[in-house]
Amino acid sequence: MNIVRIYMGNTLRNYCHLIACEETGEAIIVDPLDVKKCLAEANRLGLSITTIVNTHEHFDHIEGNPGIVEATGAKILAHNNAVNRIPNVDQGLSAGDIITVGNTVRLRVLDTPGHTMAHVCLVSEIGAPALICGDTLFNASAGNCLYGGNVHDMYQTFVHQLAQLPDNTAVYPGHDYIENNLRFSLSVEANNHVTQALLAKVEKQSPEQRQITTIAIEKSINPFFRLDNEEIIAALKQHFPTQKDDPESVFTHLRAIRDRW
Repeated sequence: MNIVRIYMGNTLRNYCHLIACEETGEAIIVDPLDVKKCLAEANRLGLSITTIVNTHEHFDHIEGNPGIVEATGAKILAHNNAVNRIPNVDQGLSAGDIITVGNTVRLRVLDTPGHTMAHVCLVSEIGAPALICGDTLFNASAGNCLYGGNVHDMYQTFVHQLAQLPDNTAVYPGHDYIENNLRFSLSVEANNHVTQALLAKVEKQSPEQRQITTIAIEKSINPFFRLDNEEIIAALKQHFPTQKDDPESVFTHLRAIRDRW
């Protein structure tokens, strides 16, 4: 299995992902947006797109569907709860479903509510561990819950699903937000030397070249995984004097600060 990240170059800084079987040349495209860019990359690599997966229903993750379908005949897959919100979905997805393409692509569906209540992430079951996470997990952050989501569900998704993945799982989010997210992370944990070093590194990279993090790296830099960190809790208490130390309260207040940061 080969994962190819495609930067859309738009104001929302979207990434789309091709997930390809090296043996057959068949591929999934996740969250297509700019149809010309997506098809050009597939053609450059000699890939045949057979399947579209939308991680969720927001326009910047589904807008390329019609053009990809017209060019390739690909089938559209999305969360069961998004079937009535995304035009022409061919198959609804539930937790535990398996998506296969060719001989080497086998992806397990996670039902990951929070950013919206109809969001899926994909976990590789063949080859190196990888997570295609849309707008649920960002590098050094969590997706917002302002447009059809719920922060308490997002907390449950992080703690009971994402944090349980193997540490060497590569993380492929739906947007290039890593620089700004690292700056936010330092605003609540200024003494995190790992975060400082990573920010210095990614500031020199283009969106096409961004370092791919892992779950282990995220646990060392991402405040939404670091819910018992004393420096983060102390920073929150500057905003919320009655801040409790329980993880869910830390998570929800981190998201509240990030929403207006």
